[in-house]
Amino acid sequence: MKVVLIGAGRIGRLHARLLAVTPGVDELVIADALAERAAEAAAEVGGRAASSIEAALDEAEAVVIAAATTAHAELIRASADRGLPTFCEKPLAEDIASTLDVAAHVERTGIRFQLGFQRRFDPAYREARRMIESGELGTLYAFRLAGHDPEPPHESYIPQSGGLFRDFSIHDFDVLRWLTGHEVVEVYADGSVLGFPMFAKYGDVDTAIATMKLDDGALGVLTVTRHDPLGYDIRAELFGSKDSISVGLGPRTPIRSVEPGVPPQAGPAWPHFLDRFDTAYRAEFAAFLRVAAGDEPSPCTARDGVQALRIAEAATLSLHEHRPVRIEEIPGS
Repeated sequence: MKVVLIGAGRIGRLHARLLAVTPGVDELVIADALAERAAEAAAEVGGRAASSIEAALDEAEAVVIAAATTAHAELIRASADRGLPTFCEKPLAEDIASTLDVAAHVERTGIRFQLGFQRRFDPAYREARRMIESGELGTLYAFRLAGHDPEPPHESYIPQSGGLFRDFSIHDFDVLRWLTGHEVVEVYADGSVLGFPMFAKYGDVDTAIATMKLDDGALGVLTVTRHDPLGYDIRAELFGSKDSISVGLGPRTPIRSVEPGVPPQAGPAWPHFLDRFDTAYRAEFAAFLRVAAGDEPSPCTARDGVQALRIAEAATLSLHEHRPVRIEEIPGS
């Protein structure tokens, strides 16, 4: 299958490396708004650079979108209008109105579409989901989620990020739905600027929490920070009537115990998301090739993207208005 990758920035180059070795990718064509960047990425992986994004789409058999968030909606529509199987990194679009519009367009065209929430393909998250589905965990009472980046992004990224919950925590909101099979019905969020004043300039925060209630009554909390001096810390802790389990707790978790006699983590700590989720990204693209070939349904639909963004929007609204927000307050169709 001839796969066109659109976007040759940091995540685009990761995807280029992975797609180049994904079984089923017979030819990899790379396009970017900056032609020289596409040429560099193609040279790194033995792919071919396209003369333009339009030219690349015209010859594609499947499309992977890893361009800037602001370009996602337009590129998804262009690919869908050509009837091409399409993979797009999260999010679908910049805001809820545009996201709903793009999701509807995907559904109208009927293309095979997969959204890039890679945690769904991580082995530990998949085992946690299996335990919930099988009943081994029992009734889920409570959950704790952690999303801690090792360092904040460059200041130029902040005004276009959409804010902490839309940019970073949307992965936690998606995987919570996927793990539990339940929907979030209410969110209360709060946040602070504790270490990096530049976030305040854009009405954003560098540290936040969100408490959530699921439609079955289970309760949980998410902590999220833009800075963790020990590394990249992504965890999910699930407490049930039969068992208590954790995803992300292991020798490379950037946290240490101060209990007497407890040895330090073996390490080294996870330095960033590309390292932590390498296996998940590889499995994600293998799944997309099967989706593109029509061998299986999408494991992460455009509608999943809508639902995750609704939770992020509710958390953002709660942060700014200092009140609990019901998900039903956020448009869903």
